[in-house]
Amino acid sequence: MDPELIRLLGRLKYRYSYGENVLTHSIEVGLLAGMLASEVGANVQTARAGGLLHDIGKALTHEIPGPHAEIGYDLTTRNGVGSLVCNCVLEHHDDDHSSIESFLVAAADGISAARPGARKESVEQYTRRLRELEDTANGFEGVQRSFAIQAGREVRVMVSPEDVDDVACATLARDIAGKVSRDLQFPGQIKVTVIRETREESIAR
Repeated sequence: MDPELIRLLGRLKYRYSYGENVLTHSIEVGLLAGMLASEVGANVQTARAGGLLHDIGKALTHEIPGPHAEIGYDLTTRNGVGSLVCNCVLEHHDDDHSSIESFLVAAADGISAARPGARKESVEQYTRRLRELEDTANGFEGVQRSFAIQAGREVRVMVSPEDVDDVACATLARDIAGKVSRDLQFPGQIKVTVIRETREESIAR
């Protein structure tokens, strides 16, 4: 492995996500992905390497803007890692996967993060983070109501169709995303979806 990747892996020892040490989590995901691969006949080395490196982008998220999966993909691609492993890094939060090893890394990531005791964020911290996200979106003119979903990784914003037209929806989504980035502290990325809906009803007798 390239020395630069080893150095960045070492940085993960001092990075925590939801109270979980990212280096310990990455090692665990690598081991789990390798075991899963051996059970189903997939490439064990690819799965283990993909699992170990899947969160390496988190070593640079405070220096480089963007999702950690994309940062990690760029890092591994630049530093001579094989394309199958790079795709495991890029796709570990996706629903679509280019290989069975990529799917196994995503599964191992879910297993590691979801096990009891892995993450220690309190209920109060969690609900406060969601409330802050919704309050930020609700502060914009034309917004009727907003909903933080997917553990705060997405906010869906319902707007008044009389006050916000289709063109303004795109601008509003960018403005909300910009304010969230400036004002809130959060791991990873948050998707902003603005929904404008109109309905016409009539009754046939």
